[in-house]
Amino acid sequence: MPPSPAPLPPVSRPARAHLEKVAAEFDAAPDRHSWAARAYRAMLARHFRYFIPAEASVLEIGCGNGELLAQLPNRDITGIDVSERQLAQARARLPHGVFYRQAGECLALDRAFDFIVISDTLNLAADVQLLLARVLAVSGERTRLVTNIQSQLWRPLLDGMTVLRLRRRPVASNWLARSDVINLLNLAGWEVVRCSSAILCPVPLGGLERLVNRFVLPFVPALGLAVFLVARPRRPAAADGTVSVIVPARNEAGNIEAVVQRVPELGRGTELIFVEGHSRDDTWGEIERVRAAHPGRRIRSLRQTGRGKGNAVREGFAAAEGEILMILDADLTVAPEELEKFYRAVAENRLEFANGSRLVYPMEARAMRFLNMCANKAIAAAFGWLLGQPLKDTLCGTKVLRRADYERLAANRAYFGDFDPFGDFDLLFGASKLSLKIGDIPVRYQDRTYGQTNIHRWRHGWLLLRMMVFAAGRMRFIG
Repeated sequence: MPPSPAPLPPVSRPARAHLEKVAAEFDAAPDRHSWAARAYRAMLARHFRYFIPAEASVLEIGCGNGELLAQLPNRDITGIDVSERQLAQARARLPHGVFYRQAGECLALDRAFDFIVISDTLNLAADVQLLLARVLAVSGERTRLVTNIQSQLWRPLLDGMTVLRLRRRPVASNWLARSDVINLLNLAGWEVVRCSSAILCPVPLGGLERLVNRFVLPFVPALGLAVFLVARPRRPAAADGTVSVIVPARNEAGNIEAVVQRVPELGRGTELIFVEGHSRDDTWGEIERVRAAHPGRRIRSLRQTGRGKGNAVREGFAAAEGEILMILDADLTVAPEELEKFYRAVAENRLEFANGSRLVYPMEARAMRFLNMCANKAIAAAFGWLLGQPLKDTLCGTKVLRRADYERLAANRAYFGDFDPFGDFDLLFGASKLSLKIGDIPVRYQDRTYGQTNIHRWRHGWLLLRMMVFAAGRMRFIG
């Protein structure tokens, strides 16, 4: 069990004076924001709706009059703010919400939340590090903190908008850079999962702003006004869990025995689930023979009802009973012994989605053709851009995550739909949508020793291109 955290320091006298000043200024602020401010808040809300599932519980630090929370579909909402006048407006606007007069630096609530929102508030904080540390106390193991700040590149323009009265004159505030926020999150016990930019045009221009924000900004992200950061609590855990290894197997009769012999026992117990997929050889018969020959191992066998590896993975996951789910391709081009590294990364909470990478270590001569390697690298770069988390190899079949996270992913699958015959990208896109911590586990890629690949270079390459275009519309070009 990790040691109890040290008590947090009290709020200093200068910090309290700053909070009182902020409260006084917002108590005296006009009831309605300018049209430009309202449009900007609506743009931010579109991005928060992407990050936050509708069923999640949400706490907003510095909720003001509830304008942002009102644009989220969530029903379990809580807000805190230093201004009682702003909170009165929030309560009237959102009678189903719960609102408290508190500063984030003094946060004291008796529950945890799925998502914690801090929108354009860190620059008003009296002690950002203390605020982020307090917020950690109301987070659970899978909580995500979503915060946005305004880019320093925009400071001259924002000052000009204030002079033109398109923007309310701000109270005395910090001016945090992205690097400052990442450092303060780290100091407070948070780990940044993803960082992205939004909003190139923050004012309404008859619909033109939506086109610019959706289709131009993704190619010049450094110019975005809003910098979004998603973080998770940094809480290491002991490696201790049950494991299910899903082995999709089509025309792999010659590899079944070796899979059983070489997959290690992991955690508190490992089950092997073979999903046989309409093989032309005797894969099913070999699975049954090997299962009978190894009574000391927990081996289960399924005959796939649908088509494609993606369907096989889903059917295997649906039958799995382990706390940690793994995919191992039956061709054994990734050594089963490597699964130990994947298990530790996920079980110890260093990653929430472990992705195999074949493009780090030298591979055997016939393991991958040169053109395939070039395509793999290009696809990985494109998908890394889409996901907002760097990945070196997205086509490796070995992927590992917790069953609880997979169930959340499956529950939100309608956002992307059933578009992936491979299964790898359905998982990657879903993990990214949930802001899971994704990371590569380098593996040594080996020659296939039995059978032929089930991948068709041109047909499947065209499918991958279509998936990238589809996913871009759902993940990058969200306006």
